[in-house]
Amino acid sequence: MSSTDQALVFRAVERRRSAVAAFVRTLPPGVAVAALVIVLFVAAAAAPGHLQTHNPFRTDLYATLQPPSLAHLFGTDQSGRDLFSRVVEGTRQSLTIGIGATGLSLSIALLLGVTAGLAGGAVDAAISRFLEVLFAFPNLFLALLFVTVFAATPATLVIAVGIGTAPGYARMIRGQFLSVKRAGYVEAARTLGHSYGRVVRQHIFPNAMRPLVVMITLGLGQSIVWASGLAFLGLGVAPPSPEWGALLDAGRHYVTRAWWLEVMPGLAIIAFALSATVVSRHLQDRLEGRVHAG
Repeated sequence: MSSTDQALVFRAVERRRSAVAAFVRTLPPGVAVAALVIVLFVAAAAAPGHLQTHNPFRTDLYATLQPPSLAHLFGTDQSGRDLFSRVVEGTRQSLTIGIGATGLSLSIALLLGVTAGLAGGAVDAAISRFLEVLFAFPNLFLALLFVTVFAATPATLVIAVGIGTAPGYARMIRGQFLSVKRAGYVEAARTLGHSYGRVVRQHIFPNAMRPLVVMITLGLGQSIVWASGLAFLGLGVAPPSPEWGALLDAGRHYVTRAWWLEVMPGLAIIAFALSATVVSRHLQDRLEGRVHAG
């Protein structure tokens, strides 16, 4: 590579860094903190060994149920395992379940919501009635039913949570498509003689799908909470898995003697879910601002 090419690459990298730095500076402090928390959880899921202080699976019967200290930041569990390291180790499994459930949920929701919103008429009515039937049952009940029928594994948790959360997202996507179809710029495009397919590709679909990023961010936190709740009820991943819900389920038997077994994994769940909600709300505000500005 010539010196000129190297200089061009260096300038492009510097421009990218400057753009990222400028974007970060515009973030409100609360959103910046929430984004940093999410980054830390992602780092823990990607490389847990760099953050762990102990082997998360090593038992030590001489160190059972020790409270939080400098030696064990989150204390130890009933088998003497370091709880901080187990929470870090469980991040990967919890996020994997959350991402898988969110992906499945949005895939089902897109299929139903887009079809209903674009087709309209009898197709929209049929899908709407189907969604109303699903809404007649509590969403958590659908997930509980699925996990009860099939064995409790990470895969069944993904499917159960994905099915349970899909109806709400499908209704949101359907409403978004119907709203965009009635927008003035869509009517103007049809008046100018553009084909329906072109209007869908250039106007309806891009604008109706804009909130999808917000749904993904918000849905990820919700899915992790749901999966942890199912595990807490004994319908999640079996011990000795360090998945956050499994940690809560194992710790509830010792809650009167070792509060940290419930509090520490619970704080991890709350921190991620709350951070995902804050970031998603900020993204929603920015997207709505762009729409209104346009």
